[in-house]
Amino acid sequence: MHSPDLTASNIDKIAELFPNVLTETVEGTGADRVVKRAIDFDLLRQELSDHIVEGPQERYQLDWPGKRAAAFVANAPIAKTLRPVREESVDFDTTKNLFIEGDNLDALKLLQESYLGKIKLIYIDPPYNTGNDFIYDDDFAESTGEYLARSGQASESGARLVANTEANGRFHSDWLSMMYPRLKLARNLLTSDGFICVSIDDVESANLKEVLDNVFGQKNFVATIVWQKRYVSNVTARHLSDMHDFVHVYARNAPLAIVSRWALTSKQLEAYRNPDSDPRGVWRAQDLSASKPYQAGVFTIRRNGAAFDPPPNRYWRCNRQQFETWDADARIWWGIDGTARPMLKSFLNEKDALTTPHTWWDYSSAGHNKEATLEMKALFDGASPFDTPKPVRLISRLIETFADKDSCVLDFFAGSGTTAHAVLTANTGDGGRRRFVLVQLDEPIGNPERAAISKGDTIADLAKERVRRAGKTLASAVGAGHSSPDFGFRVLRIDTPNATDVWNAPDGTDQSQLEFRIESVKPDRTGEDLLFQVLLDWGLEVSLPICVEQIDGREVFSVDGDTLIACFEKSVSLDLVRAIAQRQPLRAVFRDSGFSSDDARINTEQIFREISPSTDVKTI
Repeated sequence: MHSPDLTASNIDKIAELFPNVLTETVEGTGADRVVKRAIDFDLLRQELSDHIVEGPQERYQLDWPGKRAAAFVANAPIAKTLRPVREESVDFDTTKNLFIEGDNLDALKLLQESYLGKIKLIYIDPPYNTGNDFIYDDDFAESTGEYLARSGQASESGARLVANTEANGRFHSDWLSMMYPRLKLARNLLTSDGFICVSIDDVESANLKEVLDNVFGQKNFVATIVWQKRYVSNVTARHLSDMHDFVHVYARNAPLAIVSRWALTSKQLEAYRNPDSDPRGVWRAQDLSASKPYQAGVFTIRRNGAAFDPPPNRYWRCNRQQFETWDADARIWWGIDGTARPMLKSFLNEKDALTTPHTWWDYSSAGHNKEATLEMKALFDGASPFDTPKPVRLISRLIETFADKDSCVLDFFAGSGTTAHAVLTANTGDGGRRRFVLVQLDEPIGNPERAAISKGDTIADLAKERVRRAGKTLASAVGAGHSSPDFGFRVLRIDTPNATDVWNAPDGTDQSQLEFRIESVKPDRTGEDLLFQVLLDWGLEVSLPICVEQIDGREVFSVDGDTLIACFEKSVSLDLVRAIAQRQPLRAVFRDSGFSSDDARINTEQIFREISPSTDVKTI
């Protein structure tokens, strides 16, 4: 009979926006001691601040040196863009698949608007922190200004990777600081009913789960899958041979997320038989008792002088009247001789032949490490250029369970590109229209022989080549007369901004320098480079179809059926402007320096107001 607890309601609202700020506090002592939900205001201030916030308050939480800095870097802006690489792409103009080459922290920030709430499934296989692998060396000890300055500079390939050895002295902290900001950014990209699945081994499994609890909220934990990665014991193991990895699964919003049920396997179907020649077909016997307390389910069943009670601490799953109805309908099985304990007959033709997924994924259903290596060898003429690929069947099963046929799947630790291979395989198998977004740093392969096999110097090159080869192999298997899935992918590379670097403030620039400030675009940037900058700035998907045309002798880009028309030529004629306006695009973009004068720019705006007033016109 009390009015609503507005404090509790406000905590719920804040926790929905920032799950990581939800904590616990203790009030009272002794018998009056109460643990209550609360908001960590230091962390909340950090979420709303552009600098690192310090706070001494002790609280229940996973903490490590550098956590506040990691939270800061997740929110810090960057000065980067995505540049298209046509020559490394497949079906560049029409494909909806993406391969982004560069630091995944930068990539996740660049995709925040274009793919906000659009990713149904994220799968990542990050470094396992074994002491031998590499992690991203993010610099957290800098201000926003310093971060922006550094992020605008070109860096040597692979410079962001460092070996995270035990001699480092911050073995777990560095790894957690690397994962934390990436998971925070990834959460924003998930659909309201989306899932994230993260592969990990024993070393960081517990810490990773704590971080995921912090980022996604404990209430959104779905399950931890145990995947049997080996089927033969490792005889060189020091103590016990590790035979499994974990996959932690979290939902963006658990009440809305739906897990797809699995089709029954041939082994499960074998359990359905018809020993009594029931005209309703094959069936299997189910236990008639249940563990959930049910008072009406406590009674004695009698038949031919025999009495049957529920097992200790269990109950019949029905009341007496329901049991008698089932028995009269020959749905109770008493065994071959009619004297066995009663069981309920479950008929296959009355079911949807589906079963609830479980958390034990053995190698027979989800593949194993050796299978993954053999898959690589099959694509690369008998040689494997990658040490630790995941099997296609593992990720295919994740896609089957947590994604739909038209879902977008993101992997920002792409490695050898297994996720893309699995998406293409799934689409080939069921005619789905799933899309993938892969992100991989241009980390050097290091081994000349493996570089020769993969036809590239970096892990990103290897992944791109694998996806090309997988697409060709799957395309050859598609029969004539069937619609072919999208086997292409658009390669985008993270780079410095397209805008010319300006080192002097306005009051530090004299009249003689102004002529060098007319061109605002770097000389090595193409019209297509500028187009993708515009797509990012407008929050449009960078996978939208693109058509390149010639209008009045100038290069013009039409995106997604004239959703956007852009011309970045250095000379724009009014005839060109009229031709574009007559197509009535939703958006039109021109290069600022393409207009010969302010009058030409004003005339362009006037033409659009007369011919296509609803078009949003901009210049860059």
